Amino acid sequence: MSEDIPDNLELETRRTIYQHILDTPGIHFRALFEELDVAKGTLQYHLHWLADESLLDVRDGEEYTRYFPAGSFDESDRAVLDALRRTIARRILAYLVSEGPLTTTELGDRLEKSPSTISWHLSNLVDAGLVEKERDGREVYYEVSDADRVQYLYTVYRGSFTDRLVDQLFDLFEAY
Repeated sequence: MSEDIPDNLELETRRTIYQHILDTPGIHFRALFEELDVAKGTLQYHLHWLADESLLDVRDGEEYTRYFPAGSFDESDRAVLDALRRTIARRILAYLVSEGPLTTTELGDRLEKSPSTISWHLSNLVDAGLVEKERDGREVYYEVSDADRVQYLYTVYRGSFTDRLVDQLFDLFEAY
C-alpha cells in the first residue's frame, strides 16, 4: 500500500526506508535491517530522524519496537498489525477469525504448539484487547474482539506477511 513520500525526504536511503515502512507498517528494526541493504548505524540514524520529524510513529512492544507511518493508524490498529507481524499470534488470530471461539487446547492442536506457548500468546492478545475470553464451565473460549478489523488489515497488508496457512484461513473466512 503505497502513499506519497513527503518532500523533505531528499536522501534516497531515507526515502527507501520510509517507503518500506509505508508498505509494511508495524515492521521492526531487525526486519528492516534484513530486508534493506542499509548498515545498522545508518538505519538507526534515519529511523531517529524520521521519528524526530514526526514522519513515523514508534510503538514499543513486548518483543520489538515497531514503526508506522505517522498518523496512519490508531492504537488499536497498531496493536492488530503488531500481532499480525508475529507468526504464532497471526495464526491464532486467523483460526479464531475463521473458526470462531476456540480453547487453548484446540488452538494448540491446530498449530501443533504446546498449551503453554498458545497460552502465552493468547494472554498477550487478550492484554492488547484483540481477543476476549469467556469461561464455559471448565473450558475457556477465546474469540477475536473485532474480527472484521483484523480481516481488513490482514487483507490490505497481506503481501507483507507471507504466510500461506493464514492466507488459506482468511480466504475461508471471506468465502462465508
